[in-house]
Amino acid sequence: MEGDWQGDRAAETAPDRSAKPSPAHRLLRGLILLIVLGAVATAGTLYWLHERHFESTDDAFIDANQSQIAAQISGKVIELLVDDNQHVEAGQALLTIDPRDYQVKLEQARAAQANAAAQASEARAQLVLQQAQLAQNDAQVRVAEADLDQASRDLARYRAIDPAAITRQQLDQSTATTKSATAKLDSARQAVLGGKAQLDAQQAKIAAADADIRNAELQLSYTRIAAPQAGRVTRRTVNLGNYAMPGQALLAIVPDQMWVTANFKETQLTLMRPGQPVEITVDAYPDDVLHGRIESLQRGTGAVFSALPAENATGNYVKVVQRVPVKILFDGDEWRKLTLAPGLSVHPVVTVR
Repeated sequence: MEGDWQGDRAAETAPDRSAKPSPAHRLLRGLILLIVLGAVATAGTLYWLHERHFESTDDAFIDANQSQIAAQISGKVIELLVDDNQHVEAGQALLTIDPRDYQVKLEQARAAQANAAAQASEARAQLVLQQAQLAQNDAQVRVAEADLDQASRDLARYRAIDPAAITRQQLDQSTATTKSATAKLDSARQAVLGGKAQLDAQQAKIAAADADIRNAELQLSYTRIAAPQAGRVTRRTVNLGNYAMPGQALLAIVPDQMWVTANFKETQLTLMRPGQPVEITVDAYPDDVLHGRIESLQRGTGAVFSALPAENATGNYVKVVQRVPVKILFDGDEWRKLTLAPGLSVHPVVTVR
């Protein structure tokens, strides 16, 4: 009995867990819920107001105008003056192709030029004579023209009078004189034309010899390959003793000047303009924030210039958001302290508002 009484006593003193919370408790929980929802909404609004000032993309990388160095002539590489990843200045010699064959061709061209020069000297001497002959021929032309005019007049006069008034010999002599004057005039004119043609031919030979010497000098200059711009040597495929062929790629030069190419979605370009500031983070150096500005926006999406552009004139068209390359230049020289290279991934954030 005593045990039953104690059990009933414990049951009476135990809290009633099924009892409903008081109105004060419900009000308190409602206030807490409203505060939490308000804080979340405020944070979301502030985040949206902040983020709407920026546009960013992960589809971005370091870019540069690499120079592909190729041989313009054939020959054996006898000097290799640079190593992998070496920095070179514009105009610095990179390698030398055996120049002996081209030196021989240059010497032959110079010999031909010397021969042409000698012939030119002779032609100049002959030119003085030709000019005198031309002057003489011109005088002969004028004399022949006068003789022809006189002979023509005499012949016309003889034919106009009574045939009995002149002898047959006089008529034949006048006719012969007319024909002779005509022949002399034609001969003088041909001499003038021949002298001019000979002079023109000699001048053409001199011009051809000069062209040959310039071509030989140009071919010889191709044996020395120099850097077209300052940068670092990359992708070197040539070694000492290799035989180079025209058009064969030997190495590449990555220039010192670089920029960022960022492929933004077309829906992100609404407020994007050249000159807007950009914060740039390179994946290889996540702790360094670089600064730059938009230089330009490409006039065309990346798909337009791809090897296989999209053909949308079909019945299976599906709209895809396109991307447009945006060129971003670095500000200052802080970026030069990092070992950047074309192709490195970056994360640009553009301030558009």
